[in-house]
Amino acid sequence: GRPTPVETAEARSAAEAGPPTLLDASGFVTARRIATVSSQITGRVAEVLIEEGQRVEQGDVLARLDPVDAKARLELQTAQVASTESQLAEAQAQLRLAEATLARQQELVARQLTSKAALDAAKADRDALAARLTTLRKSVQVARDQRQLAAIGLDQTEIRAPFSGVIVAKAAQPGEMISPVSAGGGFTRTGIGTLVDMDSLEVNVDVNEAFIGRVQPKMPINAVLNAYPDWTIPGSVIAIVPTADRTKATVKVRIALDSKDPRIVPDMGVRVSFLAPVDADAPKPTGAFVPEAAIVQPAPAAEGEEAGRPAVFVVEDGAAKRVEVSLGEEANAERLVTAGLSGGEAVIVAPPKNLADGARVAVKAPAAAGRR
Repeated sequence: GRPTPVETAEARSAAEAGPPTLLDASGFVTARRIATVSSQITGRVAEVLIEEGQRVEQGDVLARLDPVDAKARLELQTAQVASTESQLAEAQAQLRLAEATLARQQELVARQLTSKAALDAAKADRDALAARLTTLRKSVQVARDQRQLAAIGLDQTEIRAPFSGVIVAKAAQPGEMISPVSAGGGFTRTGIGTLVDMDSLEVNVDVNEAFIGRVQPKMPINAVLNAYPDWTIPGSVIAIVPTADRTKATVKVRIALDSKDPRIVPDMGVRVSFLAPVDADAPKPTGAFVPEAAIVQPAPAAEGEEAGRPAVFVVEDGAAKRVEVSLGEEANAERLVTAGLSGGEAVIVAPPKNLADGARVAVKAPAAAGRR
């Protein structure tokens, strides 16, 4: 007759399957470093140099505000510095003249050619000019500090990246007003975009509080993104956040992923399997994992007869071969076969009831193997 159509799955070697899963939990990818980048001053946006998805380095210019006001302030303060410096130079010349006059008066008094009153007047004149010079020196320093502030104000019209990362949102356009504080009206933006440090991504999962005792810091995990179900990412527990959510009866656990792949992005859904610690000295498990549906249970034994053993059908050279097996633990829709299989065999999933040992079979597209 015609061959029986069947689906197969590969038996996975228990020695290579890795440690057993203690617990499964779901959560999301989150970024530890994420910032809404804004200006430190209020101003009108002149140009925006970013787009969503763009990679930027720390210190890169992301946008510029209209610099007209800041430039005018800097020019005014520069003129103020020049003015006070010229006043200082004038006062220094006057002080030199006053000191020369005082020296002459002292000489004349010594020779009794002038009055003591004239000497006192020359001294007072010199002291007044010395005091004015000290005041002007301070005025020059103040003017220079104000010019420096004006230069900082001009520098703040350029909005720079606070750290390296990827732009995930662009919030402002040229012509809009931008302010570091939220304005009452709806026409002033508070940021020009959102920047995420992709190297700071981690996973936050909610673990049922009844099972949190199984989770330990640094324990290994396997994570599977909902977007890429065939890609298993190894990682480890960073910390158990010491607070419970009363409404959900869960505890938050922070998890580090070992991959920095660009496919991992914030807010993606993740399924996390917490793995049992591996004992390096323990003997490696033998046998293989097969889908639960591949196991054929024996028919109930009649009275006085010995019960049959469970079996699986293995495809060899286009024929179904019945193999009796010993069963071990069950995990995530898979069953450990401790004897009969070694791994790598093509086992028939959900074999038809009337399938006989040695029957010819035609393999359909392989079913996805069960996942641990």
